[in-house]
Amino acid sequence: QVQLVESGGGLVQAGGSQRLSCAASGGTFSAYAMGWFRQGPGKERDFVASISRTGGSTFYSDSVKGRFTISRDNAKNTVYLQMNSLKLEDTAVYYCAKRKSSYVSSMVRDYDDWGQGTQVTVSS
Repeated sequence: QVQLVESGGGLVQAGGSQRLSCAASGGTFSAYAMGWFRQGPGKERDFVASISRTGGSTFYSDSVKGRFTISRDNAKNTVYLQMNSLKLEDTAVYYCAKRKSSYVSSMVRDYDDWGQGTQVTVSS
């Protein structure tokens, strides 16, 4: 089982930027695709972005496309989510997750290890 620990959350003003990190341990990080999901108050967990094991392929939800960038550093066993032009509706707990294969996916059921989440709050 892979352990995932997110960091970088906090309070940010609308229009600002923030970068989340997710450090992985206990597995072969470079063998798996990774994803970011988020869950707002009273909402289901939604897909944000996914990246293939090499980083050569990425996939985004329509709501963040053009504003968020997912990347990874396999030497550091870390995946990142750079969030720009933040909006109030981006407020949520953000989770990183490890996929069971090397290809991107937007489906929660395709991910088998999850971090504890980090809160991002966007204020006006």
